Amino acid sequence: MARLRGADFWANALPFNGPEGSMAVEIERKFIARPDVLAHCRSGTPLVQGYLYTDDANTIRIRQAGQRMLITWKSPRRGICRDEIEFAVAPVDGAALLARVPAGRRLEKTRFRVEHAGATWDVDVFGGALSGLILAEIELEREDQPVILPPWVGREVTDDARYRNSRLAGGAMPERSAA
Repeated sequence: MARLRGADFWANALPFNGPEGSMAVEIERKFIARPDVLAHCRSGTPLVQGYLYTDDANTIRIRQAGQRMLITWKSPRRGICRDEIEFAVAPVDGAALLARVPAGRRLEKTRFRVEHAGATWDVDVFGGALSGLILAEIELEREDQPVILPPWVGREVTDDARYRNSRLAGGAMPERSAA
């Protein structure tokens, strides 16, 4: 049996090519958040994410969320949408996999859930080399869904590749203009 490598492996490893509509669609907008959001952050979940594979068509990561270990595949963005498959793995297996991800492909953050105007925002407070970076994301039901922006969000970075977690995992703080 031939051994698959890189993109060939991942293209055959997960059910990417199933029938239309067989996977979740993530519709999300992302913003730089100002530090005053921290007054609304009560109890958060520590997250450690390791990026197993990234290219123009795929992002595959392992995430530790508290005691849970999750593997996620994400497609390329189409505007603010992307396909996503996520599944849990045994904690011991996930921990072993995460331990093998080089430090330059991992990031640490604490995720807080913050309510504003009837919507729940995910506020990520980054640690390590990214300390000081705070991003706020909102998941939507549809692309044209109106969003009431909280006073603690600044510039939208949904389309700015420098703010993708897979890029941030390298530890380079994006050059930031005023939020």
